[in-house]
Amino acid sequence: MSSSNEKPEASVKQREGPEDWKYREPYRIHTNEDFHSLYEGSCHCGRVQYSLSREKPLASKFCHCTTCQRLHGSCFQWAAIFHKSDINFSHGHHDLVWYDPTEKTCRHKLPCKVSCGYCRTPIMDEGRNMILLFPTLIKFDKKEDRDKWAPTCHMFYSQRQVDIKDGKPKYKGLDSESDEMDKDLW
Repeated sequence: MSSSNEKPEASVKQREGPEDWKYREPYRIHTNEDFHSLYEGSCHCGRVQYSLSREKPLASKFCHCTTCQRLHGSCFQWAAIFHKSDINFSHGHHDLVWYDPTEKTCRHKLPCKVSCGYCRTPIMDEGRNMILLFPTLIKFDKKEDRDKWAPTCHMFYSQRQVDIKDGKPKYKGLDSESDEMDKDLW
């Protein structure tokens, strides 16, 4: 048992159980002193709200994999990659639910899909080291801010439902691990 004087981060290693996720990144609540908010986002119903401290994502991509198509109900999804420490949930992190598409279970096992438990809006994909946020949930005040999040490529384009000729590179699988597709598709 940890003492009441310990900082939450120090006592995380001692906590084990179904509720320990609340004290780890990306779910650990930051204070205003240790987190500088640049952007805000929320689910459709507004129960889950969060802010981001990074000016632009580490990477931004369109994903055309069949898992994203099914879980997002769309031909593809736009994902922006961030460190887990770049997000701060300001409201509703207890209303989040998880889904592991590999095992098809609703337990918090990485990597997993994270959604609002009420309206079911997909919030992010949580990986072992990073998170993939969905920029359509971010409130951009200026076009210049949104432009910083512009996707640089298409992943799993071989699984696409529609052709998109936007001049961006198209990859058969993960961009860093697969072949680039024919430039006629760009």
